[in-house]
Amino acid sequence: MTGLAALTLADARFPGGGHVHSGGVEEAVARGLVTGPADLACFLSGRLRTAGLVSAAFAAAAVRADAFADLDAALDARTPSPAQRAASRAQGRATLRAARLSWPSPVLDTLCVVHPRPHHALLVGAVVGIDGGPPADAARCVAYLSVSGPAAAAIRLLGLDPFAVNAAIVGLGGTLRDVVDAAVGAAGGPVADLPAPGAPVLDLMAQSHVVHHREKVRLFAS
Repeated sequence: MTGLAALTLADARFPGGGHVHSGGVEEAVARGLVTGPADLACFLSGRLRTAGLVSAAFAAAAVRADAFADLDAALDARTPSPAQRAASRAQGRATLRAARLSWPSPVLDTLCVVHPRPHHALLVGAVVGIDGGPPADAARCVAYLSVSGPAAAAIRLLGLDPFAVNAAIVGLGGTLRDVVDAAVGAAGGPVADLPAPGAPVLDLMAQSHVVHHREKVRLFAS
């Protein structure tokens, strides 16, 4: 049974700032790569298997709360796009504000000593650990957010049928379970052995989005 912390953090109503990030969907829409539910389902599947897996594994590992510095450095190394790193830390910082009130703990202080703007995945893992949840809760929460946030952004950007988009997310259930299992399996080992699948298209689109965001107003920060 999933713990309350993971459920709360995965709730779109949680004030963690996730609503201002599209996970690359805005740039994909602008390039004509995502035009409808079918395209979106493919995009979400790829994102879940790459960036989602990385984030889920690091969230699971952060539940232990004993290697924040190593995890922070390793996650930076697995996020080659500066824009992606900035988005992760922006979401982490926004979530931290709410987390301090809901789950006050010196663990959060320890995490922020490493970096005052912690990566979102590490913060989720730390909060789940504070709440007494297992690594699987943290991995599942982050993996779900890696697709639910972009899916919600696609509805806003393209005016898609919310029911069709929800069906696309549910269709990823098997993949999400595989990602969570892989993340939890890796989380118990050395930090250096955590997953590192590349997503160069997501990286390039993230960098492009920063440029386009400066040129004209975009709906999402990333």
